[in-house]
Amino acid sequence: MVKHFDLAENRAGKPQKRGQKRGRPKNQLDGWLILDKPIGMTSTQALGAVKRILQPAKAGHAGTLDPLATGMLPLAFGEATKTVPFVVDGTKRYRFTATFGAETDTDDADGTVIATSDVRPDAAAIEGALAAFTGDIFQTPPKFSAIKINGQRAYDLAREGAEVEIKPRPVRIDSLTLLSFDGQNAVLEAVCGKGTYVRALARDLARALGTAGHVTALRRTAVGPFGERDMVTLEALRAGINDPQALVDAHLRAPGDGLSTLEAVVVDKVAAARLRQGQSALLRPLRAVEGPVRATEGGHTVALCTVEEGALHPTRVIKPARRRITVMPTPPTPPAEPAEPAEGDAPAA
Repeated sequence: MVKHFDLAENRAGKPQKRGQKRGRPKNQLDGWLILDKPIGMTSTQALGAVKRILQPAKAGHAGTLDPLATGMLPLAFGEATKTVPFVVDGTKRYRFTATFGAETDTDDADGTVIATSDVRPDAAAIEGALAAFTGDIFQTPPKFSAIKINGQRAYDLAREGAEVEIKPRPVRIDSLTLLSFDGQNAVLEAVCGKGTYVRALARDLARALGTAGHVTALRRTAVGPFGERDMVTLEALRAGINDPQALVDAHLRAPGDGLSTLEAVVVDKVAAARLRQGQSALLRPLRAVEGPVRATEGGHTVALCTVEEGALHPTRVIKPARRRITVMPTPPTPPAEPAEPAEGDAPAA
């Protein structure tokens, strides 16, 4: 008997459903994994490395870190991707080093020096300049940034040598603190809102001090509801690749944790069932609530809601989290064993 294969059919011989993805099955995982991104890796590369370990069906990251930067990169799987905008909009904390004496075209150590200065401020001058960079300020993003100009990324235009004009935009910096200074390198900590470029902050601070400067080290330590204690390194994940279920049990946060900065409204089982079906539920006890809220039942987030006329109206329903590993990762291919030398042949020196 001769079997005929059709590319429109899957391995089981059943017709491929519209929208169904071919390829290896994935794990249906829901939740947040807070990665401590290593230096020298893009955010997309870091996400790809974690996906190879846990094989999630759906994944994304909340906020981008430059390759030079290390630290917090929140990764969302499954249902957690519904809460990404709230994490991206959350307050962020950075610890960075501004090195004085040279300005680069990228405003960090990966760029080309475009200006130099022999001026070196002292700690008192730096402390005195910080107030001008706190609160609601206007900031011009770096030319090498993801800002879109007429539909094109600024960094693409800059690499092509095009003249890039980026307009200043409002950002919020809650605090800017000098942690240490050795005469050339200032270590600072910034707590800021969405859209703030730390590279631009170091550049502008140096200019305000009458010198030139750029970022030589950058680490993100908090994003929205997540802090340093939540992070896990890529090395730790790779070390546990043979038991990915243990990694999930230890490090995968609930999808609703991305909404934990919002006010929580506790509902009963009846109201929770209505919200899960996309129906409104009465707010009990009735009280004044502003902005979006998260409805919780039994300690679990049920839905993201708005409140109108004393009722909760679900805008995003958060399904119960799935945390079971069913597909094991593909182990890395070990290096090939050297062939045994044939009789009479000498091994290579």
